[in-house]
Amino acid sequence: MRAGRSLRPLLLLAPLALLAAGCGAAEPSEQKAADAAREVARTVGERLYGQRPRTAEEAGREAAGLDGVEVMRVDGTSTHDGDGLVLVVRTSGSAFNPTFDLEEVVVRRCFTVRVSPGSEWREEPGDVACPDGLPLLFGPAPEPPELPEAELRAKLPRVPEGGRADEAEVRRVIGALDMDPVIRSEVKAEDGRVGVLLLVPGDGFGAQDCLLARVDPGATEVWVPPRIQRMRGEAGCTVNNALHPAPLPH
Repeated sequence: MRAGRSLRPLLLLAPLALLAAGCGAAEPSEQKAADAAREVARTVGERLYGQRPRTAEEAGREAAGLDGVEVMRVDGTSTHDGDGLVLVVRTSGSAFNPTFDLEEVVVRRCFTVRVSPGSEWREEPGDVACPDGLPLLFGPAPEPPELPEAELRAKLPRVPEGGRADEAEVRRVIGALDMDPVIRSEVKAEDGRVGVLLLVPGDGFGAQDCLLARVDPGATEVWVPPRIQRMRGEAGCTVNNALHPAPLPH
């Protein structure tokens, strides 16, 4: 009888242990909420990942524009100076386990996000105490420089049928344009014709701002590729697309 009585409490506890294991009690809701907050911070590193130089103002503005992200501090001057930038961001996460929680558990946490040419993709954000004070405010991004479409169309040479486009002459026209220094140009000759690309460097996510031109015997054309061709991963804003235009989307 004594052995049977001693087993009874263990038998009663066994179902409770199984219930707890099945409901995820091994990871408290607060920890799951903190993990969710960390994942939001990770999106900052993903957004800023890449080799394009950014100032502290540019990086902070982009991070602050992400849903659920508050930028508390930015250390450094630019991504390509010294050790790059370190952003301190504040995010929130939530979790709810109906077996143990009376209501949803919400936490706010701060993390460091490193941004430099040496940063790794999906790099783990570091834990840090939240700085005192309010999140940083950033002004609107400056308007991108205007591409000189009308001026380019007016000044590019016209080559008669049977002739050959002069690459050097096209380069002189491009060099004489009154353009913002941030605009990048590329010129390429092929089979008697010359292609031109004028490009405003983008953020790597939205549509690029570019202008294409082709000087061909019998025809000189200047155009902006359709937006879908100017998206990330597409080849719309390339000098090869000026020489061999991709079909227009239907």
